[in-house]
Amino acid sequence: MTLQPPSATSPQWRFTDPASGDSLTAVPERGGLVTGWCCGGKEILYFDAERFADPTKSVRGGIPVLFPICGNLPGDALVLPQGSFPLAQHGFARDLPWSIAPLADGQGVVLHLEDGPESRPHFPFAFALDLELSLQPSALAITARITNRGEAGTAALPFSLGLHPYIAVADLSRVRLEGLPADCFDHLTMAPAGTADQLSRLEQGVDFLCTGQGPARLVDPAAGRAVTLHPAAPMDLVVVWSDPPRPMLCLEPWSGPRGALSTGERRLLVPAGESLELGCRYSVERL
Repeated sequence: MTLQPPSATSPQWRFTDPASGDSLTAVPERGGLVTGWCCGGKEILYFDAERFADPTKSVRGGIPVLFPICGNLPGDALVLPQGSFPLAQHGFARDLPWSIAPLADGQGVVLHLEDGPESRPHFPFAFALDLELSLQPSALAITARITNRGEAGTAALPFSLGLHPYIAVADLSRVRLEGLPADCFDHLTMAPAGTADQLSRLEQGVDFLCTGQGPARLVDPAAGRAVTLHPAAPMDLVVVWSDPPRPMLCLEPWSGPRGALSTGERRLLVPAGESLELGCRYSVERL
């Protein structure tokens, strides 16, 4: 794989597989954000470059990283035995600068984030988060490794992790989602709902969570392709989000629901000195 650093005209790093021509682009300084994934000569991700150019606005596009929470907490506060800490929706990882390096096998890159003065007022843990992105034939494999860098005897690190990939679609009205369970949880009403009803309203805007039951396939007939999320426990919850009229659909793997660090539901813990790996994979097929 070849690596091109940012240039005077672009802040993006570009990683290209010389054999397939597939590539990734990323801006690690902006929350470890993957901004593009070209597979088979086609861009898979939606990315609003104009909005990205304004750092006062939240990103719309690419693959934002949700850590150490997915969604929000009551009162936007993380309550721990150590005290109460302000923690905004989806956490801070998507707002902090990361570092970047090639993978040892040359098939991708690793993005790296550690605790520091900007994270500790919100999350009082010594941690490292590595996000490995590996280009495979017609696929992108993602592995996250969370390490508790605390000294022996210190508290276990609680977290949830999610990815927020914006999948580009040609015609949202014709998109199909396959492999989801019959029931889901509507984040807009915070109540159980029927998945079929949610899918009928993609063009109006939806935000719902499904328990993982295997791969979730996004079929986009107008683009002539399907993109499949292959989740793996413990990051096997699937969130679907649309933001019309943007030509995209987010198909997101989460490890825990909203409020997990408050309720304890599916909360993950990493003992001091240990690490935990989570992962998923996206594959692309032509129709």
